[in-house]
Amino acid sequence: MPAPILRAESVTKRFPGVVALNGVSFDLYEGEIHALCGENGAGKSTLIKLLSGIHSHGSYEGRLEVAGSEAKFSSIGDSGKSGLAVIYQELALVDEMTVAENIFLGREPLRLGALIDWPRMFQDAGVLIDRFAVQLDPTSLVRSLGVGQKQLVEIVKALAKDSKILILDEPTAALAEHEVIILLDILRDLRRRGVSCIYISHKLDEVFAIADRITVLRDGASVFTSQASATNKQEIIRHMVGREIADLFPRRSGQAGDPILQIESIEVEDATGQTVLSDISLEVREGEVLGIGGLMGAGRTELLMHIFGAYGKRTRGRIRLQGKELSPSSGPSEVLKAGIGLVSEDRRRYGLILDHEVGFNLSLASLREFTNAGLLSLSKEAKANKKMFDSLKIKATGLQAVAGKLSGGNQQKIVLGKVLMTQPKVILLDEPTRGIDVGAKLEIYELINRLTEEGKAVILVSSELPELIGMSDRILMLKEGRVTGEFTRAEATQEKLMAAAVA
Repeated sequence: MPAPILRAESVTKRFPGVVALNGVSFDLYEGEIHALCGENGAGKSTLIKLLSGIHSHGSYEGRLEVAGSEAKFSSIGDSGKSGLAVIYQELALVDEMTVAENIFLGREPLRLGALIDWPRMFQDAGVLIDRFAVQLDPTSLVRSLGVGQKQLVEIVKALAKDSKILILDEPTAALAEHEVIILLDILRDLRRRGVSCIYISHKLDEVFAIADRITVLRDGASVFTSQASATNKQEIIRHMVGREIADLFPRRSGQAGDPILQIESIEVEDATGQTVLSDISLEVREGEVLGIGGLMGAGRTELLMHIFGAYGKRTRGRIRLQGKELSPSSGPSEVLKAGIGLVSEDRRRYGLILDHEVGFNLSLASLREFTNAGLLSLSKEAKANKKMFDSLKIKATGLQAVAGKLSGGNQQKIVLGKVLMTQPKVILLDEPTRGIDVGAKLEIYELINRLTEEGKAVILVSSELPELIGMSDRILMLKEGRVTGEFTRAEATQEKLMAAAVA
């Protein structure tokens, strides 16, 4: 059997008061796709940073080898020279540059030793793009591309450096279904060409569709490795969370109450005057979860952002909360005060102030509740923050922990807590489980159950059809800003929902 192209042997990485990696062993063979699974905080990100040179040689115990020789990376550059490239969930592209400029950034072809050879750059970029059969224009500005296309630019950029090992961190978290299919096909082609991949994902369907082997990390240790063909999703989940999970979508539906939010035939324009939502009507009742589905660009996020007063101009129709009409000019502060809270799909951009503490973020939207005569009661704020912190079981050293340093699942809990502290009647959840692990997902699902049992209404947007079916009482499907289908939970199947999404 050939030697691994990459090997981590008994790697331990310590931070003050925390052992992030505890004797992790992992290997990767040429032309192999090896999936790395684990809950948020299991040590996946730390291992990536070690392999990419962010955590330099000497800062950890154990041994790292590339192509049979010990790797002593002191920087990202050292890792890149050894043939490793990391494609992160937060893409590292320059929006105001072209596709070609991004691909060759820092390695631009020169003429006369000093001037950028622009024709050659665009020609070489075109050759690379054609080689991997992706639909990209080398002259397009990156800001004009969709998320899926940007992901492809990152892959071409990595392969342009002759990288032999690709590390992909949640590569499909923001991709539409058809973009996921394209990405997986590209990875299969790379495997045939001898490129090795470490594939990190919480989406186990994708893991089993693409991976040759699977390794599970839990609490900083490598606890399980198997050929993908010799295991199954339930076994992987059991190793991830350390226990059996009988029901991945534990929705407890009760008797829905009175209508709480009613939307009647709304039409919404974007800043350019283009109609993005047309003739949308819906109703959600107390104690009910209304799911919203559709392909990327169907108008799901735009609908939630408009309800919250943060997007678009309403040219027709009405929105009522408990029978009271919300003005088309109402902004987020008025909507929040009325009783509607939003958990946006991009928690790092819109939901959190990452360099501030957990407590600061939790109470940010509800400070008026702790203010008297213009003065903030720090003790009252801290008491409320601690109650929410404990209720959501946020895994952090305390309210003083910096939000940006926590795992994705715990960051999402902070965003949820911030919204819940405003005591909303309706909670808008836009992709609330994106990029978080199975255990954290279950906690959010149980929170949804708790909210509806308290009589609150939830609107849930999700790109994952099993989640949409499993956690919704009713489902609306959108296409190009219009409702194309409505289903009860009993009626809904993935085939019916997808048919409505492409109708």
